[in-house]
Amino acid sequence: MADFFDALTEKHIAFVEKQPMFFVATAAADGRINLSPKGYDSFRVLGPNRVAYLDLGGSGNETHAHLVADGRITLMFCAFENPALIFRIYGHGQPVLPQDEGWADLAAHFELLPGTRQIFDIAVDTVQTSCGWGVPMMELVKDRETLKKAHIQTEEQAWLDKVAGRTESIDGLPVRPTTRYFGADA
Repeated sequence: MADFFDALTEKHIAFVEKQPMFFVATAAADGRINLSPKGYDSFRVLGPNRVAYLDLGGSGNETHAHLVADGRITLMFCAFENPALIFRIYGHGQPVLPQDEGWADLAAHFELLPGTRQIFDIAVDTVQTSCGWGVPMMELVKDRETLKKAHIQTEEQAWLDKVAGRTESIDGLPVRPTTRYFGADA
């Protein structure tokens, strides 16, 4: 049975802060639905109706494109231990890039990681809990360091040139590239 809430409670916040990963889903009016897993220490609760997550450069930038086009976003956290629980945050978000007003305030909540591209600032519309009994029990072994290492090993100008050329999503929606490189000294 699902329960809905208008805001995150202290119990919800304690749950999401324990989770080593979460999933992000977005969509625009046309095109593909994007669903991405996220890890590292990249999620923050900024208030009962506001959350954010740090985004690293990867294979695409669909979340950015979808939020600019539509704004809707769903975040899902699963308990892979007992007690079982699935927790969803439904909201509207926007990408905030290092060159944007508001970046410094948001970035202060995170340890910036190599390859940091943007922070997604999300207004929480509603949250939902459900049983999660179909989710397997698993143990976290460790974070993969490959993505951060790849960003560290790429020279600054090469990294900036690469992201500057990524101005469209896979469905042709516009994407604003970051103009700042966060490397080994992030």
